[in-house]
Amino acid sequence: MAGGWARDGAVQDQIDDTVRDAVEAARARLQSGEGADDCDDCGEVIPAKRRAALPGTRTCVSCQAIRDKRVVHSAINRRGSKDSQLR
Repeated sequence: MAGGWARDGAVQDQIDDTVRDAVEAARARLQSGEGADDCDDCGEVIPAKRRAALPGTRTCVSCQAIRDKRVVHSAINRRGSKDSQLR
């Protein structure tokens, strides 16, 4: 149930859009193309099993774990007022 001027289902639409954006962003970050034998970050050899499991990988497990800890926020503010979205 939406309140005020929002139509029914508006909150769920925002949730669905946020999830969809997160999935698209994750897919865009998937590695593709030619993989590497050595890690781009530290130079260590990437194990053959990792290269087989993730074609196109260019980092070792340790360096990828560090990259994955970086916080990435959506570029769209769905919680703010309309004024904050227009800026």
